[in-house]
Amino acid sequence: MLVGSAAAALAIPAGAGAATKITVLSNRADLVSGKSALVRIHVPARSGGSEPALRLNGASIHPRLQRSGGGFIGLVKGLHRGRNELTATLPDGSGASLRVIDHPNGGPVFSGPQLQPWTCEDGARNAKCDKRPTFSYLYKSTDSNKKDLQPYDPANPPGDVATTTTENGKTVPFIVRLETGYENRDQYKIATLFEPGKPWSALHPQPQFNHKLLVTHGASCDIDYEVGNAPSVTKFNPADLLGLPVGIPTGALADGAQYALGKGFVVMSTALDNSGHNCNVVTQAESVLSAKEHVIERYGRLKFTIGTGCSGGSLAQQWIANAYPGIYQGILPTCSFPDAWSSATQVMDYHLLRTYLEDPSRWGSGIAWSPTQFAPVEGSVAHVNAIASDLGFFDAIVPTHNCGGISDAQRYDPQYNPDGVRCSIADAAINIFGPQPKKRWGPIERSLGRGFAGVGVDNVGVQYGLEALRNLQITPAQFVDLNAKIGGLSIDIQPTKKRIQADRPALRRAYRSGMINEANNLDRTAIIDCRGPDPGAAHDSYRAFAMRDRLDRENGTHANQSIWEGPTLIIGDTKCNQTSLAAMNDWLAAVRRDHSSRPLAAKIIADKPADAGDQCWSGIGVRLTSGLCPPGIVPVYGTPRTVAGDALTTDTNKCQLKPLRRSDYTATFSDAEWATLQATFPKGVCDFSKPGVDQRPTVPWQTYQDAHGQVIYGGEPMGRPPHSKPF
Repeated sequence: MLVGSAAAALAIPAGAGAATKITVLSNRADLVSGKSALVRIHVPARSGGSEPALRLNGASIHPRLQRSGGGFIGLVKGLHRGRNELTATLPDGSGASLRVIDHPNGGPVFSGPQLQPWTCEDGARNAKCDKRPTFSYLYKSTDSNKKDLQPYDPANPPGDVATTTTENGKTVPFIVRLETGYENRDQYKIATLFEPGKPWSALHPQPQFNHKLLVTHGASCDIDYEVGNAPSVTKFNPADLLGLPVGIPTGALADGAQYALGKGFVVMSTALDNSGHNCNVVTQAESVLSAKEHVIERYGRLKFTIGTGCSGGSLAQQWIANAYPGIYQGILPTCSFPDAWSSATQVMDYHLLRTYLEDPSRWGSGIAWSPTQFAPVEGSVAHVNAIASDLGFFDAIVPTHNCGGISDAQRYDPQYNPDGVRCSIADAAINIFGPQPKKRWGPIERSLGRGFAGVGVDNVGVQYGLEALRNLQITPAQFVDLNAKIGGLSIDIQPTKKRIQADRPALRRAYRSGMINEANNLDRTAIIDCRGPDPGAAHDSYRAFAMRDRLDRENGTHANQSIWEGPTLIIGDTKCNQTSLAAMNDWLAAVRRDHSSRPLAAKIIADKPADAGDQCWSGIGVRLTSGLCPPGIVPVYGTPRTVAGDALTTDTNKCQLKPLRRSDYTATFSDAEWATLQATFPKGVCDFSKPGVDQRPTVPWQTYQDAHGQVIYGGEPMGRPPHSKPF
């Protein structure tokens, strides 16, 4: 399902048919916000090109209309909250009507009830954090010592303004206007080449605009209960988000945002698309969609939209593109994660393994572990990867950790403040996961009369260290002791002797919502993944191939995904942020020129440029070969789950079980050790040859609220958007 102008850009052009037709270009007709919508009115040839009369909710309106092909385009303002009826009537009395549903500028649109409490920015006009946008200017200097864009004062212009020639052949001063505003209770930023003093509207944009959009994303994965800062739209390289990798000089990093601006792109971001501020696929998609609507209505129609970002920015792109296909036409994940919640099992496993392996007091009598044995159990090159992952990501699921916007007095504490705000990414996504069923409530939940959010991670039946045992890297005694004692986590993410069981239906909803990215809708998006080696920084190179394997499993091919490798840590190549954008631009332009009747997924594969496939780069911007780099340049390690037998797809968050059988092991266990294994796995061990429990495809375009704004836990499909009806 494509949305807004993306449908016109990459699908069959509108305009066929003899009846009058109204189409919302800036969004789905039932998802618009902010009291306006850019619409197209197609009129039949028999009308002689007469301009239709428009009425909104029965009242005559007179927006400025521009002729376009077989009809007119105009910005309709003054929509009422909720349902609106827009009609277009021709002089002969025929016409069409369209139902348009408007939502608050501050949201929600389809994400359901919003987080509370929420702290707005200073100067907000209401509890939805609405505030008039502000505008500032920057410029690129002809002075090569001034690397970044510099402040620009239109009333006192500097004399060292560089020029740029956009891809549509317009040579203009390299002056950028930065718009900063607020939607969905949070900040957005929009940057574009702009000539001060000259007008710009959606119908008449300044000529340097190439009608393309680049969306930048932030890093990490966490949650805040306050307005944040949208990622930069004027200086952007994925490596900057993580801190510069060792050995990479600042000047070597290509700036993708500045490159895009110079070519004529609009560059946009929202605070809610920053996973470190909001790690929730639904609210991220809603925020990007609303801001994209604003771009279309204020700056002009789009040919296509590209996402870019590293780490948490990569997971934002990939799970939005799968759960809400059509928001992006192409994505550029770097140091990629497919999603947060299949990765959560790895983060949990590292935490549990560290607790056991680093504390000899937990080992059984006669058991000794060498530090060199840790990594074979963890599936990585070194134990430092587990440490980096645990320190970097684990707190996001802990309800007592310090999250933005919540004071110590407000935050949940199981003993002193059980009714406080739970600062976990699971509880912040309760609309998706739903509360725990009553039968699983603990004492605190029973006292409160409500369940905390369910969690879709599980380690029942997981045989930690299985491959290491088979490879004689650990002893049978170590294997038995580890699995008997590793335990699990409580609803408060505290260690338990029992292993953790995934909450149901939260597990099923994690798959349905796309919080676990099954890639079944991702074949409609072009992907170039920039990937470098990771010797222990918790941004494992296997994840690009995990996504590749999911694409193969779900769609029978990964031809819509390219992996660009190189030796630079994590990012592969210092110029990949720019070179991959240029290649994606060419790829999507080719798709847009394809007016054949074949499906979009087939077009993306058929129209892929020959030089956009898998590649190996030098690390400093020189393409060396087509195809992946030779083995050893970007080593692919595994995870504790792949060591336990899981496939590289690593999206089996709860495994199906098979009987524990001695004949399945090459190792020899004593009778006492076997009895311990039987007690550890009373219902059996993981059978990774079968799909995971409750594993199912992601359902695209779900809403988590009904017509009255009440929550729909787990979501339901929106269905087809409203279509105009002729009369």
